Amino acid sequence: MLTELRIENFAIIDKLELRFGSGLIILTGETGAGKSIILDAVEVLIGGRTDSTIIRSDAERASVEGVFRLTGSERAVVQAILKREDLLDDQDYVTLGREVRREGRNVARVNGRTVSVGLLKELGAFLVDIHGQSEHLSLLDTRAHLGLLDRYANIAPSLGAYRTTYKKLSAVRRELGELRQAQQDAERRTELLTYQAEEIEAAKLRPGEDDELKQERDRLANAESLATLAQEALTALDEDTTESSAATDLFGRTARALATLAKTDSSQAALSERAELLLENLTDLAHDLRIYLENIEFSPSRLEEVEERLDLIGSLKRKYGGSIEAALAFAEDARRQLENITNATERTAELEAEEAALLEKLAEQGRALSEKRKAAAEELGQGIEAELKDLRMAQARFAVDFQTLPDENGAPMPDGQRLAFDASGLDRVEFMVAPNPGEGLKPLVKIASGGETSRLMLALKNVLARADQIPSLIFDEIDQGIGGRIGMVVGQKLWKLGRQHQVFCVTHLPQLAVFGDQHWQVQKTIQEGRTLTRVERLQGDARLLELAQMLGDVGEGTLRSAHEILQVAQSLTGVSAEKQQDRP
Repeated sequence: MLTELRIENFAIIDKLELRFGSGLIILTGETGAGKSIILDAVEVLIGGRTDSTIIRSDAERASVEGVFRLTGSERAVVQAILKREDLLDDQDYVTLGREVRREGRNVARVNGRTVSVGLLKELGAFLVDIHGQSEHLSLLDTRAHLGLLDRYANIAPSLGAYRTTYKKLSAVRRELGELRQAQQDAERRTELLTYQAEEIEAAKLRPGEDDELKQERDRLANAESLATLAQEALTALDEDTTESSAATDLFGRTARALATLAKTDSSQAALSERAELLLENLTDLAHDLRIYLENIEFSPSRLEEVEERLDLIGSLKRKYGGSIEAALAFAEDARRQLENITNATERTAELEAEEAALLEKLAEQGRALSEKRKAAAEELGQGIEAELKDLRMAQARFAVDFQTLPDENGAPMPDGQRLAFDASGLDRVEFMVAPNPGEGLKPLVKIASGGETSRLMLALKNVLARADQIPSLIFDEIDQGIGGRIGMVVGQKLWKLGRQHQVFCVTHLPQLAVFGDQHWQVQKTIQEGRTLTRVERLQGDARLLELAQMLGDVGEGTLRSAHEILQVAQSLTGVSAEKQQDRP
């Protein structure tokens, strides 16, 4: 739910910081004071359209920030989105932000990091539902209707079993599709795969062979210069010449002299040991150089063999993945594909039999789902029509329209036809409404917005309260065209809805406002020639005075009436005015 809201330089609001609790939150005030602007700011916060016209005339930017506490079923899906985007900072809270700048730049933020407006909208869809003239009305999204009906019908176990069958069938059909495609061009594929596998296998490639051959090629190509350099080093190290003695001889004399010295002066024993060690190293070095010199090969024919082998390996690497390992893997995969093609006919028959059995099972499970949905839809319609009757829409009708689509590859029905299906079943559902007698049922998405629609949404929300997973609901214009008596009914229903959701409501009706767990007054003031919006939480006498003002000119009569309707609300909800004030 929305726990904190900060608005700055938004329309006539210069700066607001509000903290909200759970339950029903009422906003009242004179027309034009800025009540709906607060709701507009929330809509912008969750990804609604906006532009620089919402910025106060003396400011360069407008900003809205909201902190949401994740407490219900929305928690898992919101956390999944945040993890996906590497934005999960807190398991219990998420902060959304939106900034609109004068030059037209629009910045969206989640937990302080810049994101796309699309991500803000994706998260907002799970956090807030705005009822009024708003694109964020979830019930106007026909894609959501089936999910709402299923949750209302409590058919999760049956739907889970259906989806298990659906996944198995999808996997079988994918494999069948691959096999059938392979069979269509089997001859061409067989010839190509056989050639590719044999070409790679004939080369008898060995991982790392190319690096070894390159080293050998370098030695063969430079054999003469390598031999000259090795002989020069060996001569200086271990062979006497007329000009000089070998390094090993000279250092041997050095070592013997130091050994004699150490016998006389034992303090220099370590020096003698170092000399002996160096002499051993020089001797070993000379030995290794002789072996290297003996193994230097002057072989043009071997060099040619190495070059040809490297050319072959290079060609295979270019054709089959860029490395010896990739080429070997390519050959292995080619053999596997050849085996699949060889066994395709037998496997195809097995899969077709499995597909037919799964289709029969899916059809049976799909029909059972449809029956449960239709029974729940009947109950849902009766419940919503009862709610609408309370809201003075006694003639309104509600129904769920069920449609199926024919598909020659679909689920078989007892009457012989085949129906299209997806992960949710056989049904395409849409909520239908007839607000007035004689109009006939029409799709909910085509009902005009305004107070009538808000009451319709309230009825839907009350009946679907447990099925609806969105934690915060906002109702604007819900009191349009209704009087005090029906206002009490609407208020009671909003209060009831507030037991399972956080509900915001802008109203001019005191009979509705008395049901609020929190009551906020929105005022418009003039300071230094500028219009400003101020918001104050009302409690005790201040709230009573506001209710009296909503009834008319403040006097003994309106104050008494305000007190009376507060008592009526208490009797209907079982919550005293004092306890309402204490809610966070």
